[in-house]
Amino acid sequence: MILVRLSWVILRIFNTFSFEDHGLDFEELLGAGEYKEKYLADMIQWGEKQREKDPGFFCLVAIKAAQQPIWIVSDTGRLSDLQWFWREYPSQSRCVRVEASEETRRERGWEFTTGIDDAESECGLDQGVDFDWIMKNEVDGSQLEEQLATGLLSIAKEKAKED
Repeated sequence: MILVRLSWVILRIFNTFSFEDHGLDFEELLGAGEYKEKYLADMIQWGEKQREKDPGFFCLVAIKAAQQPIWIVSDTGRLSDLQWFWREYPSQSRCVRVEASEETRRERGWEFTTGIDDAESECGLDQGVDFDWIMKNEVDGSQLEEQLATGLLSIAKEKAKED
């Protein structure tokens, strides 16, 4: 099993092709702090332009090196990302949503930013998606760990047996 972080791919490509002249710190871009927030609007705009050219571009790059039979693809924020996986891997795809309350997110340092937190990249899957499973990621994350151990892994193992 492998975790494929779609946002990592987007950040890596963005940093390489868009910002290498600006000397940005890739590790800081991966974080959830002010550094990433400072460049997030530009990254979202750049990513949208790439998706207009090819809606599956980031998905394809993300899985290119994946050799394991089970992939957990995280950080999909747009319906077009899910649609790509559903189209390319229809029988293998399962859709899991991980969510936390705004209170928990604020405790972790999140602050709502107009134009970013209400953009498709952040809320494009809030409606109209029939998730196979919804997981809670509250407070210390222990509930999420339990759900991962008992639920998500069992779904993945079940799917692997079917294929």
